[in-house]
Amino acid sequence: MVRACLYRPRGGSGPGRTTQFDATEIPLSQAFVSPRQTARVADIADRRRLAESAHATDGHYLSMDGFWEWLAHRREAVRMDVELIPLADLNRWGFETGTGNIVHETGRFFSVEGVRARLGGEGGATWDQPIINQPEIGYLGILVKEIDGVLHCLMQVKAEPGNAQGLQLSPTVQATRSNYTGVHRGSAVRYLEYFNGPQQGRVLVDVLLSEHGSWFYHKRNRNMVVEVTEDVPEHEDYCWLTIGQVRNLLQAEDLVNMDTRTVLACIPLDEASTAAAPIGASAFQTALLASLPSEAPAVHALPELLRWFTDVKARAELVSERIPLGSIEKWITTREEIRHESGNDFSIVAVSVSARSREVTQWTQPLLRTRAEGTIAFLARRFDGVVHVLVHAGVEPGFADAIELGPTVQFIPDSYGSPLTAGYQPYLKEILAAAPEQVRYGVTQSEEGGRFYQVLSRYMVVEIDHDVPAHEDFRWMTVGQLVALLQHSHYVKVQARSLIACLQSIW
Repeated sequence: MVRACLYRPRGGSGPGRTTQFDATEIPLSQAFVSPRQTARVADIADRRRLAESAHATDGHYLSMDGFWEWLAHRREAVRMDVELIPLADLNRWGFETGTGNIVHETGRFFSVEGVRARLGGEGGATWDQPIINQPEIGYLGILVKEIDGVLHCLMQVKAEPGNAQGLQLSPTVQATRSNYTGVHRGSAVRYLEYFNGPQQGRVLVDVLLSEHGSWFYHKRNRNMVVEVTEDVPEHEDYCWLTIGQVRNLLQAEDLVNMDTRTVLACIPLDEASTAAAPIGASAFQTALLASLPSEAPAVHALPELLRWFTDVKARAELVSERIPLGSIEKWITTREEIRHESGNDFSIVAVSVSARSREVTQWTQPLLRTRAEGTIAFLARRFDGVVHVLVHAGVEPGFADAIELGPTVQFIPDSYGSPLTAGYQPYLKEILAAAPEQVRYGVTQSEEGGRFYQVLSRYMVVEIDHDVPAHEDFRWMTVGQLVALLQHSHYVKVQARSLIACLQSIW
């Protein structure tokens, strides 16, 4: 097993003296985090409490049956009406003179611009597309509190204009800078003070992570988990659930939103592996629990994976630049949408929204819309009793660092044929041809409903027991290794983070 050493200088060092060090063996994951994060990740007591919450399938206030009853009541009370409208009917939004970009009259929130990407250097494939530019860093935060000795998460049910099924289970706080600074002229964002004000709680997770690199330009959110001990003001749209309850809800179709999934993925649950496997657990579930520690036996050690990832990034030849939306080639603006001339791939549409429970009760906005349900999947395989997933180091034009680690397969049918959306899918047939008994997870989940209109994907984990052809941009990794890298920016893309959270629902 590969481990690391922490070196601390002994007293008495100074000019003219040779500094001597004491060495302490530590888990490998702690060698790759910042000092502040090390304090959190290295706190074994915290990790054990998080693991206990992950194993708790009923909460102090709500059982699972009680949650579904509460959700039904909230669905009756919280309504959002969304209607597709012509682009010209956007209120307080418009096409900017000179660029054709879709912008808000305040210059805030986000804009829809163009991007020109070239893959493979001079003479390589080039394409244009619309892209959402939202330079503000948002907050995605879950507040946790120990109740009867078990950590509970304060979860919100929230409707977004792009949600296919209305209400979704959301983090405590899900807000952009424009939201919480009042640009929308709406009410204040509840519980924000626990995440961006003077420290009112203990930070367990805090990391800047990207969003969809094919549709956002350099977008990042601050993913946080903050623990409080004092009483928290109650609100009817919020409830306290254990991590285990939220994990179980990931088995429901299109309920746990993308923002919750990305925060959940960051929570280190390696101590869950020390508990006995549930009665009746399958061999796969047992091997999945064994995969949670970052120091679990692995096909590739973490330093080896980091060198491989650095090498892939160094070899990547993707150049992307923002251009005016009005200058993008092969895209057509109609009354209802901006679409590719082929009629395939995504489009930009407009909606009118009415919602009594939101900070603003009525507005219009542009949204990105796909034309078919996607497939987002990990191939999984057990090596020496430990589940590994096959990750892809893939380029996307909106990533600040060009490449991040993603699922084995990330595919949307009917894409118009850019190298990123329709090209390199060497394991797609393996996923689509999987027998039912190979599918360890298969649930339709939605992407971010605040910017995307009913964008759904089938999230899958497909287990294999045979060798597959090797490709240089793919590597087998344990779940614990991925979570260790999630303590940093620019490593793991949002689709892979969603799948990590979905994997947590299996054991």
